Amino acid sequence: MFTAKNKGRLALGAAAVGVAIALSGCATGDPLDSGSSDENTNSDTIVVGSQAYYSNEIIAEIYSQALENAGFEVERQFQIGQRDAYLPALESGEVDIIPEYTGNLLQFYSADTTATASEDVYAELADALPEGLTVLEQSSATDQDSYNVTADFAAANSLTSLADLADVADLKLGGNAELEERPYGPAGLKDVYGATVGFTATGDTTVAALVEGTINMANVYSADPRIQTEGLVTLTDPEGLFLASNVVPLVNADIADSIADVINAVNAKLTPEGLVALNVESTVDKMSSDDIATAWLSANGLS
Repeated sequence: MFTAKNKGRLALGAAAVGVAIALSGCATGDPLDSGSSDENTNSDTIVVGSQAYYSNEIIAEIYSQALENAGFEVERQFQIGQRDAYLPALESGEVDIIPEYTGNLLQFYSADTTATASEDVYAELADALPEGLTVLEQSSATDQDSYNVTADFAAANSLTSLADLADVADLKLGGNAELEERPYGPAGLKDVYGATVGFTATGDTTVAALVEGTINMANVYSADPRIQTEGLVTLTDPEGLFLASNVVPLVNADIADSIADVINAVNAKLTPEGLVALNVESTVDKMSSDDIATAWLSANGLS
């Protein structure tokens, strides 16, 4: 049995990855604005889990508070660990729901997948899950590889998309050393978007190198708080060069229908920029996941 963490505890030392979540999950109406309290109250306790890093815990806390606002009893089991720890708990019903990321989860179950675009990944994931697990609607928010430029460079070259790079001269891409050989690295940019780029291995100094001008395009995870704090511009990826990893609720199928309206309403409001802002509130403003979630739900009309 996992040890339940205190509501709102953050693991600030963990690094935000990869991922999330881009197209919007949509819901009609406001499932949180229903009739009597008796109708809202659910006698079963919903166990909400989170992975062992702060960004995922923030989303899990938002799910938890949204469910509580809808009349559900909620137990939090945050900071569980990696998939080999929490997936068996979901399959057994020990945990009911956890925030996941479509592309990374699909690769876990289907290592040979060739899907990269958000819709394709989401559809294939639904078929790849084992019996007893399902996903609710995905969010447009992502936690995945992305290419970013400074606001000045974007303005000077009229950049909003990777498709705009073909006519830009002297592109200098930075990232971890392995990026040079990844399918979405320089070769992928050339094949998919016709962009010719040089490459510099910048490792942990990638964002600093971008801001300083040593490079002019950087591989940064799409939910990295520095995208906001450094005023970076994330270039869209219309051709699916990157594996899409949208935020998606992974749910025990037995309880999916009972919580779908509440959770889908949350995912419809969670955007890429919004997830970055939540991570800034954690890492820069030092707010607790509890306070971050409460403020977010209120700001989005879900409290």
